[in-house]
Amino acid sequence: MHLEIDSLYKTYPGDVRALVDVSLNIGPGMFGLLGPNGAGKSTLMRSIATLQIPDSGTIRFGVTNVLDQPAEVRKILGYLPQEFGLYPNLSAEVTLNHFTTLKGITDRAERKQVVESLLMKTNLWDSRKKAVGGFSGGMKQRLGIAIALAGNPKLLIVDEPTAGLDPTERHRFQNLLAELGQDIVVILSTHIVEDVQELCNEMAIIDKGQVVLHGDPRSVLDEARGRIWRKRIPRDQMTAYSEAHSIISTRLSGGQPLIHIWTDLDPGDGFEQVEPALEDVYFHRVSAGKSGPLE
Repeated sequence: MHLEIDSLYKTYPGDVRALVDVSLNIGPGMFGLLGPNGAGKSTLMRSIATLQIPDSGTIRFGVTNVLDQPAEVRKILGYLPQEFGLYPNLSAEVTLNHFTTLKGITDRAERKQVVESLLMKTNLWDSRKKAVGGFSGGMKQRLGIAIALAGNPKLLIVDEPTAGLDPTERHRFQNLLAELGQDIVVILSTHIVEDVQELCNEMAIIDKGQVVLHGDPRSVLDEARGRIWRKRIPRDQMTAYSEAHSIISTRLSGGQPLIHIWTDLDPGDGFEQVEPALEDVYFHRVSAGKSGPLE
């Protein structure tokens, strides 16, 4: 099944435009949604998850009208928000048993089998008797995914799932998401560009409520190839280079700014061409605020 989003608009009080004509067609697999804080990602996720009603537009998942049939959508939806609450004194096993009951699995034997399977899938079996208040951030995120997977969802939404995780937990969580994304629609909303480049077969960048790029990460990188140049410059020349070039990112390297610029022509002046990373495309799109195909 495909998730079809057509002409979605949402404006908050104070004329804050959270979504502006957002249209996306998302098929099975991992779909990455990138954007800076306040770009509209969470508003879009909440709208898909039937937690918020947009001002106008439509969302369909297969034959189901998401906005008109929220109860039907929730039967096949798994949702892991950026922040979620857990009872700290309950064990992972008891917590998951509670949520599977809420998902409609009332038969005790079936529920026990589902809980055990999810604990194994999320690598929490050995910690199933421990109180979740003592869990690490990554363990809590994996329990959140287990909760989201209860009921065998066809559509899974995860909002900033790896933010704040250490490298080991982040890698483990990435592997889990990649495995899940083989059979269902998984939407990964994040500001961590590397997660999208490593996990997703399709992506979009949203900025100021608008989709400024939509495509396959590999094709996006192919189109950016030959356009990314870098140079280490003295600190006191930063202003001059900013005026002369379209700088897309700056970071300190050896105590000096290392700038990346986007240009079709060799800028000379000691710049070296580099292989593009998805981060370069992201910074270019967000800073430029452009839409449509790469130029």
